[in-house]
Amino acid sequence: MSALERFRRLPSAAKLFLILTAAILPIGLALVWIGQAGIREANAALEGRSQEQARAAASAIEGLIARNALALRVAAAGAFRNSGSDMCGEAAQALATAPAITRSFSLRSMNGDLICTSGRFVPKNASPLVAPGDIRVWLESGGREVDIRVGVVGGMVTASLPVTEVRSAASANAVRYLALRDRETFSTIIGDPQAGGDRSFTDWPIGDGSLIVRVAIDHQRITTIERLMLLLPVLMWVAAALVSWMLVTRLLIRPLRRLQRSVIDYQPGQGALDLPVKLGPATEIQELRDAFARVVTRVDESDREMAGALEGQRRLVREVHHRVKNNLQVVTSLLNIHGRGASTGEARAAYAGISRRVGALSIVHRNHYAEMEENRGIALRPLLSELAAELRAGAPEEARGLRIDLDLDTVHTTQDAAIAVSFLVTEIVEFAMLCCPHDPIDVTLRRSSELTARLSLSSQVLVPDEADKPEKAQFERIIGGLAKQLRSPLDRKLGRYSVELPVFPAR
Repeated sequence: MSALERFRRLPSAAKLFLILTAAILPIGLALVWIGQAGIREANAALEGRSQEQARAAASAIEGLIARNALALRVAAAGAFRNSGSDMCGEAAQALATAPAITRSFSLRSMNGDLICTSGRFVPKNASPLVAPGDIRVWLESGGREVDIRVGVVGGMVTASLPVTEVRSAASANAVRYLALRDRETFSTIIGDPQAGGDRSFTDWPIGDGSLIVRVAIDHQRITTIERLMLLLPVLMWVAAALVSWMLVTRLLIRPLRRLQRSVIDYQPGQGALDLPVKLGPATEIQELRDAFARVVTRVDESDREMAGALEGQRRLVREVHHRVKNNLQVVTSLLNIHGRGASTGEARAAYAGISRRVGALSIVHRNHYAEMEENRGIALRPLLSELAAELRAGAPEEARGLRIDLDLDTVHTTQDAAIAVSFLVTEIVEFAMLCCPHDPIDVTLRRSSELTARLSLSSQVLVPDEADKPEKAQFERIIGGLAKQLRSPLDRKLGRYSVELPVFPAR
């Protein structure tokens, strides 16, 4: 067996690993050789960067001193030139417009006599005397402040910078240690000189050499391992990404897309699943294709079994409802036969009332087929129309001319609500037949919201305050109970009763 044939039989993961190894290993060897020269150049660049950081820290301190000295010179020169009664106030007013400048200072004459102070400034010694245009900088004896004295025409101005401002100016430059010294005083600003670590110390003169800034910056060097760790993963990722993309596209993506198109085009019940025969050398994709075929076959068989069971259940339920409807019709016929043979008018009326109620329930069962077939519930408009026709047909002789006017929206509700609505309409219509057989009855059904509708019945017989009559009291109890089945209070008004009932959302 040839090596190529053995490679073809390997899993896709093993193929990808071997190809990536062959592609990345030469890059790694080349980087080892190239990195040796790059390390030396990087170390030299980092050493220069450390020097630049130390110089930047010293320059920041010198800039802070120079900025304050310049502002003090301008403010003091103006104060001495005007020679007002409040020279410190004039100078402080001039300094107020300058940002990040000390506001505490003192003014002295040319011979060192103190003129005034501003803020909480503690006057310093009169020496050294500074000529106009000169600047002297020294450390306060405790090392907590840097004193600045500037000479102007007519006198001198002296101010102090806290070491906290010096620390803030230098701390943004990766400084690990910083100290100031003049001829007599030494002050540590940042860090500990005894702290360990690989550091480089440099001295930087500022203020015309009157102060020395000693700065320590950590040595920054790149080792061979760090260099390889930084470069190799990037190059390895680039190579691996390119090679992986080509391999995965050829071995996985294209076969999977062909398989995906076949699965998407498949429509259950319209023939067998047609999967591509050739899906590349990846054995896993071929096994996935066979698994798809087995799953689809099982799903089709299960769907056929479920469809057969569902159809049998539907026929069984339809037969049950059909038998219930037939039984109710038989009961209605028996009631009519017995009613015609009754000896008294009251008995015939009772048989007729019971027959109308059983007929209303039979109508609900006939309309229940819509809920079974369309899953939209029972349509109230045809139900109430059929119920009104049945009630007019079964009305007693004196109410044969009773008119029932219908104004109905097309809404659907559940079987329980439909039964309660049918009985409610039947009770009100029958009560009107017995009490006011010549007055018309208006039945209105309007959708009041997405999930409710209002059923209203209007007749002169509907009078809420006649509960003292026995037949009216019984009537009110019956329709009140039917309204409770709809989970809504019955709104009783003179000549008009209405109730809210639940309905399905409109489609």
